[in-house]
Amino acid sequence: MKLSSGAMGDLGRYRCSCGNLIGECDFWREVKKGMARRGCEFDLACAGTDYRNIESPYARRVLGPMHRGRFLEYLRDLALGLSPFWRRQLPEIHERNRALAASILDLTGAQVVVDSSKIGLRLKYLLKNPRLCVKVIRVIRDGRAVALTYMDPARFADAEDPKRRAGGMGGNRDQERLSMARAAYEWRRCMEEAEQALCGLDRSEWTEVHYEDYCRHPDATLMRLHEFLGVEAGRHVREFRSVEQHVVGNGMRLDTTSEIRLDERWRDVLSREDLDTFNRVAGKINRRHGYV
Repeated sequence: MKLSSGAMGDLGRYRCSCGNLIGECDFWREVKKGMARRGCEFDLACAGTDYRNIESPYARRVLGPMHRGRFLEYLRDLALGLSPFWRRQLPEIHERNRALAASILDLTGAQVVVDSSKIGLRLKYLLKNPRLCVKVIRVIRDGRAVALTYMDPARFADAEDPKRRAGGMGGNRDQERLSMARAAYEWRRCMEEAEQALCGLDRSEWTEVHYEDYCRHPDATLMRLHEFLGVEAGRHVREFRSVEQHVVGNGMRLDTTSEIRLDERWRDVLSREDLDTFNRVAGKINRRHGYV
């Protein structure tokens, strides 16, 4: 549910997982109507749900750094409190996130909305939203595999069909490629940010899942997650492509298979030099999570 024109590129060419252009998708049109009934104008090009998208340049600078732990976050909140823009817009963004979740739930009949954003600050403020009940699922994957997706996102983090990549527009995404050193650093900082964001949360509010465990044992993993979320267990559909979906985000939503397959291509693709670089930058935290 990470909706912004920056994340989605050219909305005139971006495709929903149903295959339609996002602007022509009936589901998102109905979401827009649901938002209007709740007093919120809604435009996919500017969803207004991003806590960092504040009118004040001062507030945007304060919101720039990643989550840094409770003390530094306390200082951040003090600094943000000096901004009248932030004091006015924070409740507005809270309400837009609540209204969006409520509109989707009404439209689908679902019990929960999954927000797949991977930004620690977004989680921080969603947890502070008084009208949301938020539970956190932390997904952990071998950092070497994640680094490879940063190094070549088109091949390793997008649709299998090149014509469906980059939001359904096609493209090689060369401008997004990172070196292994930078990719390992970005993964390490994301892991550190996640640890800081979860610090202080009651253990009943969050759980942890390893990507590899899910791929090897999807039914058991989903049963555990259903129990954690308090929803009826066993309702997941193995042939999930057969069910109507309207997903935005990762390009794999445009693939056609329902097969859950463990992707460990990093073992064959990464060079010895790549692996040494990763180990130097992020090996310690990778090993701490059980990857050797």
